[in-house]
Amino acid sequence: MPLTPMDIYKLLPKTNCKKCGEQTCMSFAFKLLNREKKIEDCKPLFEEKRYEKQKEKILEILKPLEKATETGLVVNDELCVGCGNCVVVCPIHVEKDPYGMAIGNGPNIDNPILRVENGKVKVCNLSICRRYGKNRILCVVCRENCPSNAISFLEG
Repeated sequence: MPLTPMDIYKLLPKTNCKKCGEQTCMSFAFKLLNREKKIEDCKPLFEEKRYEKQKEKILEILKPLEKATETGLVVNDELCVGCGNCVVVCPIHVEKDPYGMAIGNGPNIDNPILRVENGKVKVCNLSICRRYGKNRILCVVCRENCPSNAISFLEG
């Protein structure tokens, strides 16, 4: 089940102290999930003993963020079978190399978003992904075409 801002918010002190630079703890939870803030920015969580158990829980649920890319993409190497479906169906790859992709080849572009290396999908160039940057959109084509469910996204 994807991590949500509400999951984080429930574990925060909920004091709206603004020490993190946000107006509310809910706003902080959103920014934390989007990696615009760090958990250490929540001063009460780290300075007050009464929040120790909450701090431990929140640090545990935030562990998936450590593996996620800037777009929230997570590739589970243990589940990936290296089929390359995600590479072939990526709309950006198709746009940049329509001929090669139409005949089932991998992208013939210098720096694709995804590539199969040593039998596993590797994330290479997120800067051209539709989920990246100020005009990002919620594209999930790679995840939807992964037969082994090795690709997931953090929800935020």
